[in-house]
Amino acid sequence: MVKHQPLQVYEKQVFVSFVTGIYGCRWKRYQRSQDDSSRWECTWFIILCTSFLLLLFWAYFWLVAKNDFNDFNWLVYNRTGEWRDETIPILASTIVGFTYITFLMILAFFHVSLGQQLNLYWVHKIGVLATLLTTISGVVSVDDIWGDEWAILLVSLQSTAPFLHIGALITVTGISWLVAGYVVRKDRSNIQMLVLLVYILILLALYLAPLTFNCPCIMDRHSLKPRPNIIGRRGAPMLAPENTIVSFNRALQHGASCLEADVSVSVDGVPFLMRDHNLRRTTDVGKVFPSRQYEDASFFNWTEIRSLNAGQWFLQSDPYWTVETLTAKDRSRIGNQTVCSLFDMLRLAVRANSSALLNVRRPPPEHPRYRSWFMDTLWAVQKAGISQKRVRTVTWTPDTDRGRVRGLQQSVNEKLSVKEIRQRGITSLTLHYSKTSLKDIQEYQANNVSVSVYPVNEPWLYSTLWCSGVPFVSSDAPQVLRRVPYPIWLMSHSAYNFIWISSDLVSLAIIIGIFSLQKWRMTGIQNYNPEQIMLSAVTRQSNRDVNIMKEKLIFSEINNGLSSTEELSLYPENGYARYSPGGLSR
Repeated sequence: MVKHQPLQVYEKQVFVSFVTGIYGCRWKRYQRSQDDSSRWECTWFIILCTSFLLLLFWAYFWLVAKNDFNDFNWLVYNRTGEWRDETIPILASTIVGFTYITFLMILAFFHVSLGQQLNLYWVHKIGVLATLLTTISGVVSVDDIWGDEWAILLVSLQSTAPFLHIGALITVTGISWLVAGYVVRKDRSNIQMLVLLVYILILLALYLAPLTFNCPCIMDRHSLKPRPNIIGRRGAPMLAPENTIVSFNRALQHGASCLEADVSVSVDGVPFLMRDHNLRRTTDVGKVFPSRQYEDASFFNWTEIRSLNAGQWFLQSDPYWTVETLTAKDRSRIGNQTVCSLFDMLRLAVRANSSALLNVRRPPPEHPRYRSWFMDTLWAVQKAGISQKRVRTVTWTPDTDRGRVRGLQQSVNEKLSVKEIRQRGITSLTLHYSKTSLKDIQEYQANNVSVSVYPVNEPWLYSTLWCSGVPFVSSDAPQVLRRVPYPIWLMSHSAYNFIWISSDLVSLAIIIGIFSLQKWRMTGIQNYNPEQIMLSAVTRQSNRDVNIMKEKLIFSEINNGLSSTEELSLYPENGYARYSPGGLSR
């Protein structure tokens, strides 16, 4: 009997060294192992996957929440009293964290596919844990400051669900290679069966997910309603300071059919345009009236308000990152803007033959115009010469005061039933996009109730509302929506059903093929002894080490299956062996 040791043939494995080196700082061959990962390292892999999924959710949220970035900064300003673009550090940290975690995830999957242990380096463990905790704290903070914004996720799925479904299908299909490699092993365990069951359930849910989709743009092209009219929300605040004449001019130049403004009333009864309760953010009141900068804007008289600059803040803070796109002439004009009166805005609307949507804020009870504010507003409308039918007002007053503003088209910013609308004498609704649905819009239109939706700044949201049949959208970015002549995507039900079923069938066929291939591959490996595996790994070039290994392989086969009386011959000229009855020869 011939005793032998398996011959080890070492080759350079640059890719394996790169993967294990970056992931676990295991650059040397002797540091690596193909044994199963420990439970501790598997736990860190689960933490890594959790961080990736949470960051994926977080990144998607901020991607769709871009529609409301300015509203987020305004909410933070109302809490802190200082205007800063808080989205910049959030986006920067999200991009860095997501890139880092995604890279580690890719390396981890390479470890699994190569059969290497998941030994995450301690520096990466600190990084993963820090990223996870930072993301969790971010989610908690947003929920506290901006909790209503989570609704945009459901709204966005009306546009992105078909594409996210295809992406998820590709991802889960690709992961099947790793799942199959794990569950088809010879030694079966309960964990393997659990992994297979979870994978099958995920796959089944993914295949049937389109049954739950509610996408307005999956419709017949002939059923598409006319393009929604664009309302310039405070003008075009991305191109000029909000609620100023130059901003309203820009909105009209970019196709706005209606101008929306926030109206307050001064102590001497002049309605003027101002979003905030005070003048700190959008004027230089801190320089002109430093002791009154926190005072309610409505307690200034019109002469004092008119003396303030309402344009320099826009050039200095650049709230929409658009100042660099302005010409020197535009910057000079913007820098000289003053607070706009309601009369001046309405005169501009008359000249442009457009309509107006006014969000009128009632003064505080101690204000001298507390009881006559609606008459001041109505007087400005009449003085401007605009038809009252072309003016809609959203007044923050009880229903008992609505009768005093008769003659103007009255609107509310709350969702009401058709019965309530008729009882309260309301002609239109101004709703946040999160409070609208395709069914509600169809019901309102069937009962001749006009609906305008705000704020709509991104093409995907504009397209979704267009497919829903919304007649008016209020936007901070009319220049962006103007470049959307047709919904971003529109697909018939039959076309989408074909894509959905076809992609499911292709995915299922690929997964069955992968499981079959992995089963055949594992069966083949289990039929080889260690010498055969090593022999298949080396090159075919004839050399002394290869010949010796072949001899060891042959002796192994003799001991396992040949009788002692059989003869084995080795041919040195080609390195292969031949056996014959009678003895062993070369």
